[in-house]
Amino acid sequence: MPFSEPTFTIGVEEEYLIVDPVTRDLAEPPNEALITCGQRLKNLVKPEFMKSQIEVATSVCHSIKEIRAELAELRSVIAEVMGTYDLAPIAASTHPFATWETQIHTDKERYNFLAENMQAVARRLLISGMHVHVGVEDNEMRIEMMNQVAYFLPHLLALSTSSPFWRGEITGLKSYRLCVFDELPRSGLPERFESYGEYSRHVAVLIQAGLIEDATMLWWDVRPSATFPTLEMRITDVCTRIEDAICLTAIYLCVVRMLYRLRRSNRRWRTYTNMLINENRWRAQRYGIDEGMVDFGKGASVPFEELLEELIDIIKEDAEALDCVNEVHHARNILTSGTSAHRQLATFEKTKTATDDELKAFHAVVDELIAETVNGI
Repeated sequence: MPFSEPTFTIGVEEEYLIVDPVTRDLAEPPNEALITCGQRLKNLVKPEFMKSQIEVATSVCHSIKEIRAELAELRSVIAEVMGTYDLAPIAASTHPFATWETQIHTDKERYNFLAENMQAVARRLLISGMHVHVGVEDNEMRIEMMNQVAYFLPHLLALSTSSPFWRGEITGLKSYRLCVFDELPRSGLPERFESYGEYSRHVAVLIQAGLIEDATMLWWDVRPSATFPTLEMRITDVCTRIEDAICLTAIYLCVVRMLYRLRRSNRRWRTYTNMLINENRWRAQRYGIDEGMVDFGKGASVPFEELLEELIDIIKEDAEALDCVNEVHHARNILTSGTSAHRQLATFEKTKTATDDELKAFHAVVDELIAETVNGI
């Protein structure tokens, strides 16, 4: 059956950690701060699982330029309001030295259920991410695209990494966040389905058995949103610099449009098994952009720069049609300047070498994260 063209609307969700700029440790914002943020931002902000977190979400946008403007306002207002309580947000997927054992989860029915059901796994969820929604209204097309877009998820993760530390330890990974998140059930790469009906029947089994309340408790790297008519990408770390976040949003949007173009001409992107894609997922998690990934067509590992240039060429037509060529090309700047994880590690090592004080080095990392989250540099 022919598909109607998607609207390709865009929505972005970001999760921030809230810190005390003096101690640099995590802090719980008072309810008044959250209420003020909600009032200033038209309820586009809400508490996250941990009380030391906050989540923002853009409205439904129709261009990358709209997304940039909204994200900039969201970050600016959150920083301004938190500043009046001597607090600050950081866009990083893990805090450099905070411990999950001292955190308290938000008293909310859904979160209480998660805490009771998941126990220690939930208590460790001191992590933040970025989700990107792209409007694909046809249910069948969303499933087809989910099956195909999985190939590109490791590329997006590699460009987003911002979680090299965990509880005061250099983990050796660029995205330790996924190690924590993957402890949850129904996480990781999505299952493959032949139709939306097959997907719905599988979800219904879990609901009927009382295992989940609804499809929002499928925490895959990409999923058909249970709330909006969108294909929701969830694999990425939250980007510290806003331009990096915009870049990844643009690339994902263009990939989705490219898959529609293929379908319109009765073609599809080749699908690969999760066994293979998981190898690139792990390489992105471990090395980020540093060590390259497997080109399945060649059957060999290639530098990430080579894969990125190939991807930019594949979505060139889509970036031009969606007026986001510069935003897509910003990925080359990420390769040059590194991701947030690279900068955090460099700041830590530089400060530790200069001061011979590990705590001062961690404080310097947090200071940098505070500045980059709002100012972008």
